Amino acid sequence: MSEEKNKQTPTEEAATSAADGAQTKPSEATAPQAEDTPTDAAADAAPQSGEDELTALRQEVADLKDRLLRALAETENVRNRARRDREDSRKYAVAPLAKDILTVADNLARAISSVPEEATRDANVKALLEGVSMTEKALQDAFAKHFIGRIDAVGEKLDPHRHEAMFEVPDPSQPAGTVVQVFEAGYTLHDRLLRPARVGVAKGGPTAAPAAPAKPGSAVDTQA
Repeated sequence: MSEEKNKQTPTEEAATSAADGAQTKPSEATAPQAEDTPTDAAADAAPQSGEDELTALRQEVADLKDRLLRALAETENVRNRARRDREDSRKYAVAPLAKDILTVADNLARAISSVPEEATRDANVKALLEGVSMTEKALQDAFAKHFIGRIDAVGEKLDPHRHEAMFEVPDPSQPAGTVVQVFEAGYTLHDRLLRPARVGVAKGGPTAAPAAPAKPGSAVDTQA
């Protein structure tokens, strides 16, 4: 009787197996959920990584743009300096020669001024004086052609950038510090001083009025 109870029919064995399988399926179904967790974390991290990379690229572009602008500005500065150097070289290349020729102009002017009035009554002296005067005028014309100008100092207030005071002249009729005599003429080349005028200034008169402010571009460069 007991043996008959322990024996199961095939139908009962199949039912039992089905029940056992139903109990194991829930645990098997939950396993993939544990595997989805790392994938979700990677998906969340991907946008953040992309934003960081984009920010880095933008910063790199900004740095490269800044370096390019600086390089262009430096190139433009070098080009401007080179152009100014070329212009200065062209304008002031004759300065050494001009300084030497100034002595010739001084000697011609002294020769003309040293001839007394009564000596010009002699025809030969008068012809010689006229020749020297024409030579001096031709030299001054050549100076003007190359932008070499004489400084007219008489009557000006003493300017240390243009005049060199050699002596004082007692002259109460002139304000103190006014140029009343020119011992040696001064010259400029373009806007640069070739040689200051050597002058005598008044002493003992009323104080000279202060010099008017220099106009833009009227200052004399003393580096020639």
